Amino acid sequence: MVHNAILGECNSTDFYKVYRINTLAPLLTMQAVMPFLPNDRSGRVVNVSSVSSTTGFVDQSIYGGSKAALEACTKSWARQLAERCTVNAVNPGPVKTEMWGGLTEKFVEDMRPYIHLTPLMAVQDTDSDEAKAEAKLLGGVPAEADKIAGIIGMLCSAESAWCTGQVICANGGMRMSE
Repeated sequence: MVHNAILGECNSTDFYKVYRINTLAPLLTMQAVMPFLPNDRSGRVVNVSSVSSTTGFVDQSIYGGSKAALEACTKSWARQLAERCTVNAVNPGPVKTEMWGGLTEKFVEDMRPYIHLTPLMAVQDTDSDEAKAEAKLLGGVPAEADKIAGIIGMLCSAESAWCTGQVICANGGMRMSE
């Protein structure tokens, strides 16, 4: 759940609503599934964060903070559950979803410099005419949801057994990991 507001417009109602959905719900879900996790490290948990957790978008102190909290939980759970499962997170950037479609013009305008510098958001000749038209307004092409799902699938595979406690950048290069 996203909530955009500058600092002076943030309130406790919005804070609690966003944190309940983005941070408390994953915590309660993890508590509920713990009895069902395997005991041989074969389990996989992948949390979905956001590039907003580390980018510092002007209007996203509540949303970005809730996702940063989820990333901290990811690392803690990776240590706590190491004998049972891997725990990782992905932090998507702009993805063509209902949430992306609901962003304000001001927020999109504030993101334009980031979008412009995001390598995988650059328009390609093979992009659809619709994507090219949208890119003129946005400054680039957002990811399709299947691109993020593919990364999540990779983290759920047996081959990812040696990866835990990580936040995987899935944002087209908007934010590159250290």
